[in-house]
Amino acid sequence: MKIDAHQHFWQYDAEKYSWISEEMSAIRKDFTPEDLLPFLSKKGFSGCVAVQADQSEAETEVLLKMAKNHDFIKGVVGWVDLASPEVEKRLKFYSKSPFLKGIRHTVWDEKGEFMTSPEFQQGISFLANLGLTYDILAFDYQLGGAVELVKAFPRQKFVLDHMGKPQISGKPDKQWVDHIQQLAAFPNLWCKISGLVTQTPHFSWKTSDFSPYLKVVADAFGVDRLIFGSDWPVCLSAATYSEVTGAAEDFFSSYSKADKEKIFGRNAAEFYNLK
Repeated sequence: MKIDAHQHFWQYDAEKYSWISEEMSAIRKDFTPEDLLPFLSKKGFSGCVAVQADQSEAETEVLLKMAKNHDFIKGVVGWVDLASPEVEKRLKFYSKSPFLKGIRHTVWDEKGEFMTSPEFQQGISFLANLGLTYDILAFDYQLGGAVELVKAFPRQKFVLDHMGKPQISGKPDKQWVDHIQQLAAFPNLWCKISGLVTQTPHFSWKTSDFSPYLKVVADAFGVDRLIFGSDWPVCLSAATYSEVTGAAEDFFSSYSKADKEKIFGRNAAEFYNLK
């Protein structure tokens, strides 16, 4: 089973999706499951995981409804306010849906302190007992906070989105490499091969640009904890769906069939407990 483990759907709203810059104007429009399905089918993916892009329970409800109505949406990574006093109640409510597989939070601060705040970590503490994963979305300069978060919850399943968002330009930054190696030392953390094309200068890239970065995470996490995700439709700012999948396939082309099956599907199914 091939799984695209990271993509989004939305009805575009300029205020709600203010992070979509002028440089990313190509994605200032609606994206639906019907828009994604042809790309999945063409590349041989049997399913996907829909990930939140808006900080609202309303979007979580929309994504869960989409999963119920579309067989190829195998799971949802939604959002609730993890720092809310009501977080346990809200998590229990949404976890009644068989499609909710995890939670993600997208508020950033300069150094990622939100990940180490007592209120946020209180919310994280409820996830494992409900069988929910947590997607860590952090910039490269915030990965110190991610290290502290994962260290504090050894029973919690985490996945690092977009390889920790390194700046793809020449040789990998030493601090990013160090943080990746620290994070990979935690056996409860996986890493998503995703979001790379939009981390390039002016969205200009060639496939070989990604190789040194992919080698770092491949060496650190091994084939059992790497998960492919397209980051569609965000990726369309810099590449086609086929180009994104092709860049990952090119790097892993020398790997065994069994290892490629893990990276492009089996690991996602295991991590998110997909049926």
